[in-house]
Amino acid sequence: SPVFPQDMFGAVVVGIGTAGWVRIRDMLAPLSGSPAEKLAVRGFISRRSLDTQQGVSQISVEEAVSREDIHVAFICTDNISHEDSVRTFLQAGKHVCVEYPMTVSYKAAVELWDIAKEKGVILHEEHIELLTEDYKVLKREVQGKILQEGTLHFTGGALKPGFGFPAFSGIARLTWLVELFGELSVTAASMEENSGNYSKMTAKLLTSDNRPLTWIEERGPGLPRAKNINFQFESCTLTQIPPAPRGAVGLFMQDLIHFSAKLMGQVSPEELQREKIRILHCLELAEKIQQLCQN
Repeated sequence: SPVFPQDMFGAVVVGIGTAGWVRIRDMLAPLSGSPAEKLAVRGFISRRSLDTQQGVSQISVEEAVSREDIHVAFICTDNISHEDSVRTFLQAGKHVCVEYPMTVSYKAAVELWDIAKEKGVILHEEHIELLTEDYKVLKREVQGKILQEGTLHFTGGALKPGFGFPAFSGIARLTWLVELFGELSVTAASMEENSGNYSKMTAKLLTSDNRPLTWIEERGPGLPRAKNINFQFESCTLTQIPPAPRGAVGLFMQDLIHFSAKLMGQVSPEELQREKIRILHCLELAEKIQQLCQN
Protein backbone atom coordinates (compact mmCIF):
# COMPACT_ATOMS: atom_id res chain seq x y z
CA SER A 1 0.00 0.00 0.00
CA PRO A 2 1.30 3.49 -0.76
CA VAL A 3 2.95 5.38 2.08
CA PHE A 4 1.17 8.53 0.91
CA PRO A 5 -2.38 7.51 0.06
CA GLN A 6 -3.46 10.15 -2.46
CA ASP A 7 -4.43 8.80 -5.89
CA MET A 8 -2.29 11.28 -7.77
CA PHE A 9 0.77 13.27 -6.78
CA GLY A 10 0.47 16.83 -8.05
CA ALA A 11 3.86 18.22 -9.06
CA VAL A 12 5.53 21.54 -9.72
CA VAL A 13 8.71 21.90 -11.78
CA VAL A 14 11.13 24.58 -10.57
CA GLY A 15 13.45 25.88 -13.30
CA ILE A 16 12.76 25.50 -17.01
CA GLY A 17 16.12 24.62 -18.51
CA THR A 18 16.70 21.35 -20.35
CA ALA A 19 16.06 19.16 -17.30
CA GLY A 20 12.91 21.03 -16.27
CA TRP A 21 11.52 20.80 -19.79
CA VAL A 22 12.20 17.04 -19.87
CA ARG A 23 10.53 16.57 -16.47
CA ILE A 24 7.34 18.23 -17.76
CA ARG A 25 7.45 16.19 -20.97
CA ASP A 26 7.90 12.91 -19.07
CA MET A 27 5.06 13.63 -16.62
CA LEU A 28 2.73 14.49 -19.51
CA ALA A 29 3.55 11.18 -21.21
CA PRO A 30 4.72 8.73 -18.52
CA LEU A 31 5.74 5.16 -19.29
CA SER A 32 2.55 3.15 -19.45
CA GLY A 33 1.93 0.90 -16.44
CA SER A 34 4.74 2.51 -14.39
CA PRO A 35 4.50 4.34 -11.05
CA ALA A 36 5.27 7.58 -12.97
CA GLU A 37 1.60 7.57 -14.10
CA LYS A 38 0.77 8.71 -10.56
CA LEU A 39 2.39 12.12 -11.16
CA ALA A 40 0.36 15.03 -12.52
CA VAL A 41 2.21 18.23 -13.39
CA ARG A 42 0.25 21.22 -12.02
CA GLY A 43 2.57 24.10 -12.87
CA PHE A 44 6.11 25.37 -13.23
CA ILE A 45 8.15 28.07 -11.53
CA SER A 46 10.71 30.28 -13.26
CA ARG A 47 12.56 33.50 -12.45
CA ARG A 48 11.59 34.66 -15.96
CA SER A 49 8.03 35.45 -16.92
CA LEU A 50 7.09 32.75 -19.42
CA ASP A 51 4.14 31.63 -21.51
CA THR A 52 2.67 28.19 -20.92
CA GLN A 53 5.20 25.41 -21.50
CA GLN A 54 3.82 22.26 -23.17
CA GLY A 55 0.38 23.42 -22.00
CA VAL A 56 1.51 23.88 -18.37
CA SER A 57 1.11 27.26 -16.65
CA GLN A 58 3.57 29.28 -14.62
CA ILE A 59 2.80 29.67 -10.91
CA SER A 60 4.56 31.38 -8.00
CA VAL A 61 6.57 29.69 -5.26
CA GLU A 62 4.01 30.95 -2.73
CA GLU A 63 1.16 29.30 -4.62
CA ALA A 64 3.06 26.02 -5.09
CA VAL A 65 3.97 25.81 -1.41
CA SER A 66 0.44 26.49 -0.19
CA ARG A 67 -1.59 24.41 -2.66
CA GLU A 68 -2.91 21.17 -1.24
CA ASP A 69 -3.04 19.54 -4.67
CA ILE A 70 0.73 19.97 -5.06
CA HIS A 71 2.62 17.24 -3.22
CA VAL A 72 5.92 17.13 -5.10
CA ALA A 73 8.58 19.57 -6.36
CA PHE A 74 11.16 18.88 -9.06
CA ILE A 75 14.16 21.17 -8.56
CA CYS A 76 15.88 21.86 -11.90
CA THR A 77 17.49 25.26 -11.26
CA ASP A 78 21.20 26.22 -11.22
CA ASN A 79 23.25 23.96 -8.96
CA ILE A 80 24.05 26.79 -6.55
CA SER A 81 20.30 27.52 -6.15
CA HIS A 82 19.27 23.91 -5.40
CA GLU A 83 19.69 24.11 -1.64
CA ASP A 84 17.30 27.04 -1.09
CA SER A 85 14.59 25.56 -3.32
CA VAL A 86 14.85 22.10 -1.76
CA ARG A 87 14.66 23.60 1.73
CA THR A 88 11.60 25.72 0.87
CA PHE A 89 9.61 22.74 -0.43
CA LEU A 90 10.70 20.26 2.25
CA GLN A 91 9.73 22.72 4.98
CA ALA A 92 6.31 23.01 3.32
CA GLY A 93 5.97 19.22 3.65
CA LYS A 94 6.42 18.49 -0.08
CA HIS A 95 8.38 15.56 -1.53
CA VAL A 96 11.42 16.69 -3.51
CA CYS A 97 13.27 15.34 -6.54
CA VAL A 98 16.41 17.41 -7.18
CA GLU A 99 18.92 17.16 -10.02
CA TYR A 100 22.44 16.38 -8.77
CA PRO A 101 24.18 17.90 -6.88
CA MET A 102 21.54 18.37 -4.18
CA THR A 103 23.72 21.08 -2.62
CA VAL A 104 27.22 22.48 -3.04
CA SER A 105 28.00 21.88 0.64
CA TYR A 106 28.02 18.70 2.70
CA LYS A 107 26.63 20.31 5.86
CA ALA A 108 23.65 21.73 3.96
CA ALA A 109 22.83 18.29 2.52
CA VAL A 110 22.83 16.74 6.01
CA GLU A 111 20.41 19.47 7.15
CA LEU A 112 18.09 18.84 4.19
CA TRP A 113 17.94 15.09 4.90
CA ASP A 114 17.12 15.94 8.53
CA ILE A 115 14.22 18.18 7.43
CA ALA A 116 12.92 15.45 5.07
CA LYS A 117 13.00 12.94 7.91
CA GLU A 118 11.29 15.32 10.33
CA LYS A 119 8.53 16.11 7.78
CA GLY A 120 8.16 12.46 6.72
CA VAL A 121 8.70 13.18 3.02
CA ILE A 122 10.85 11.71 0.25
CA LEU A 123 14.06 13.48 -0.76
CA HIS A 124 15.52 12.09 -3.99
CA GLU A 125 18.67 13.16 -5.83
CA GLU A 126 18.66 12.36 -9.56
CA HIS A 127 21.58 10.23 -10.78
CA ILE A 128 20.88 9.31 -14.37
CA GLU A 129 24.56 8.41 -14.83
CA LEU A 130 23.88 5.22 -12.83
CA LEU A 131 21.03 4.33 -15.21
CA THR A 132 23.08 4.51 -18.43
CA GLU A 133 23.82 1.33 -20.37
CA ASP A 134 27.51 2.40 -20.28
CA TYR A 135 27.51 2.27 -16.51
CA LYS A 136 25.63 -1.04 -16.30
CA VAL A 137 28.11 -2.72 -18.68
CA LEU A 138 31.07 -1.26 -16.78
CA LYS A 139 29.61 -2.42 -13.45
CA ARG A 140 29.34 -5.97 -14.82
CA GLU A 141 32.93 -5.80 -16.12
CA VAL A 142 34.30 -4.64 -12.76
CA GLN A 143 32.29 -7.15 -10.69
CA GLY A 144 34.49 -9.59 -8.79
CA LYS A 145 37.77 -8.11 -10.07
CA ILE A 146 40.46 -6.86 -7.69
CA LEU A 147 41.50 -3.28 -8.40
CA GLN A 148 45.18 -2.33 -8.37
CA GLU A 149 44.77 1.28 -9.46
CA GLY A 150 42.59 3.36 -11.74
CA THR A 151 41.85 6.66 -13.43
CA LEU A 152 38.62 8.27 -14.58
CA HIS A 153 39.28 11.33 -16.75
CA PHE A 154 36.25 13.36 -17.81
CA THR A 155 36.40 16.08 -20.44
CA GLY A 156 33.65 18.48 -21.44
CA GLY A 157 32.83 22.00 -22.59
CA ALA A 158 33.26 25.09 -20.41
CA LEU A 159 30.67 25.54 -17.65
CA LYS A 160 28.52 28.62 -17.23
CA PRO A 161 28.46 30.33 -13.81
CA GLY A 162 26.04 28.76 -11.35
CA PHE A 163 27.31 25.19 -11.64
CA GLY A 164 29.49 25.41 -8.53
CA PHE A 165 32.93 23.89 -7.97
CA PRO A 166 33.86 21.02 -10.38
CA ALA A 167 33.89 18.40 -7.60
CA PHE A 168 30.16 19.18 -7.13
CA SER A 169 29.14 19.87 -10.74
CA GLY A 170 30.96 16.67 -11.74
CA ILE A 171 29.70 14.56 -8.84
CA ALA A 172 28.22 12.08 -11.34
CA ARG A 173 31.76 10.87 -12.08
CA LEU A 174 32.60 10.58 -8.37
CA THR A 175 29.35 8.64 -7.89
CA TRP A 176 30.47 6.17 -10.58
CA LEU A 177 33.73 5.57 -8.72
CA VAL A 178 31.98 5.08 -5.36
CA GLU A 179 29.38 2.72 -6.86
CA LEU A 180 32.09 0.74 -8.67
CA PHE A 181 34.75 0.58 -5.94
CA GLY A 182 33.03 1.34 -2.62
CA GLU A 183 33.75 3.95 0.01
CA LEU A 184 36.64 6.29 -0.85
CA SER A 185 38.87 8.79 0.92
CA VAL A 186 40.62 11.86 -0.52
CA THR A 187 44.40 12.11 -0.17
CA ALA A 188 45.17 15.12 -2.39
CA ALA A 189 43.54 17.45 -4.88
CA SER A 190 44.61 20.32 -7.11
CA MET A 191 43.12 22.71 -9.64
CA GLU A 192 44.58 24.31 -12.77
CA GLU A 193 42.69 27.20 -14.33
CA ASN A 194 43.28 29.86 -16.94
CA SER A 195 41.45 32.95 -18.09
CA GLY A 196 40.11 31.22 -21.21
CA ASN A 197 37.45 29.38 -19.21
CA TYR A 198 39.66 26.26 -18.97
CA SER A 199 39.85 24.23 -15.76
CA LYS A 200 41.35 20.90 -14.75
CA MET A 201 40.71 19.40 -11.34
CA THR A 202 42.70 16.36 -10.25
CA ALA A 203 41.70 14.39 -7.15
CA LYS A 204 43.68 11.53 -5.63
CA LEU A 205 41.47 8.97 -3.91
CA LEU A 206 41.96 5.71 -2.02
CA THR A 207 39.65 2.72 -1.78
CA SER A 208 39.10 1.05 1.61
CA ASP A 209 41.82 -1.46 0.50
CA ASN A 210 44.21 1.47 -0.06
CA ARG A 211 44.12 1.15 -3.86
CA PRO A 212 44.73 4.51 -5.57
CA LEU A 213 42.18 6.09 -7.89
CA THR A 214 42.61 9.36 -9.78
CA TRP A 215 39.62 11.45 -10.84
CA ILE A 216 40.24 14.21 -13.38
CA GLU A 217 37.52 16.67 -14.36
CA GLU A 218 38.73 18.76 -17.29
CA ARG A 219 36.62 21.43 -18.99
CA GLY A 220 37.22 24.05 -21.61
CA PRO A 221 35.88 25.50 -24.84
CA GLY A 222 35.83 22.86 -27.57
CA LEU A 223 36.73 19.88 -25.36
CA PRO A 224 34.71 16.80 -26.39
CA ARG A 225 32.31 15.36 -23.84
CA ALA A 226 33.95 12.05 -22.94
CA LYS A 227 34.85 9.70 -20.10
CA ASN A 228 38.25 8.07 -20.39
CA ILE A 229 39.04 5.18 -18.08
CA ASN A 230 42.05 3.12 -17.14
CA PHE A 231 41.29 0.55 -14.46
CA GLN A 232 44.05 -1.94 -13.72
CA PHE A 233 42.94 -5.17 -12.10
CA GLU A 234 44.94 -8.22 -11.02
CA SER A 235 43.59 -10.11 -14.02
CA CYS A 236 43.29 -7.43 -16.74
CA THR A 237 43.19 -3.75 -17.62
CA LEU A 238 40.08 -1.89 -18.77
CA THR A 239 40.96 1.07 -20.98
CA GLN A 240 37.58 1.78 -22.50
CA ILE A 241 33.96 1.58 -21.53
CA PRO A 242 32.53 -1.34 -23.50
CA PRO A 243 30.07 -0.07 -26.12
CA ALA A 244 26.44 -0.61 -25.18
CA PRO A 245 23.20 -0.03 -27.08
CA ARG A 246 20.91 2.68 -25.70
CA GLY A 247 18.16 1.51 -23.39
CA ALA A 248 14.57 1.54 -24.60
CA VAL A 249 13.40 3.86 -21.80
CA GLY A 250 14.94 7.35 -21.53
CA LEU A 251 17.22 8.05 -18.56
CA PHE A 252 15.08 10.83 -17.05
CA MET A 253 11.99 8.62 -17.39
CA GLN A 254 13.82 5.80 -15.56
CA ASP A 255 14.71 8.26 -12.79
CA LEU A 256 11.10 9.52 -12.68
CA ILE A 257 9.88 5.93 -12.26
CA HIS A 258 12.39 5.30 -9.45
CA PHE A 259 11.31 8.49 -7.63
CA SER A 260 7.61 7.63 -8.12
CA ALA A 261 8.21 4.14 -6.74
CA LYS A 262 9.56 5.79 -3.56
CA LEU A 263 6.39 7.89 -3.29
CA MET A 264 4.31 4.72 -3.66
CA GLY A 265 6.21 2.95 -0.88
CA GLN A 266 7.67 0.41 -3.32
CA VAL A 267 11.32 1.02 -2.35
CA SER A 268 12.55 -0.66 0.84
CA PRO A 269 13.78 1.45 3.79
CA GLU A 270 17.15 -0.35 3.44
CA GLU A 271 17.55 0.78 -0.16
CA LEU A 272 16.52 4.34 0.71
CA GLN A 273 19.11 4.37 3.50
CA ARG A 274 21.85 2.95 1.23
CA GLU A 275 21.15 5.68 -1.32
CA LYS A 276 21.20 8.41 1.32
CA ILE A 277 24.54 7.16 2.70
CA ARG A 278 26.08 7.10 -0.79
CA ILE A 279 24.80 10.57 -1.69
CA LEU A 280 26.12 12.10 1.53
CA HIS A 281 29.45 10.25 1.16
CA CYS A 282 29.92 11.69 -2.35
CA LEU A 283 29.01 15.22 -1.23
CA GLU A 284 31.45 14.94 1.68
CA LEU A 285 34.22 13.79 -0.68
CA ALA A 286 33.40 16.65 -3.08
CA GLU A 287 33.70 19.17 -0.25
CA LYS A 288 37.08 17.75 0.87
CA ILE A 289 38.34 17.96 -2.71
CA GLN A 290 37.19 21.59 -2.95
CA GLN A 291 38.89 22.46 0.36
CA LEU A 292 42.19 20.88 -0.76
CA CYS A 293 42.06 22.70 -4.11
CA GLN A 294 41.37 26.04 -2.48
CA ASN A 295 44.04 25.79 0.23
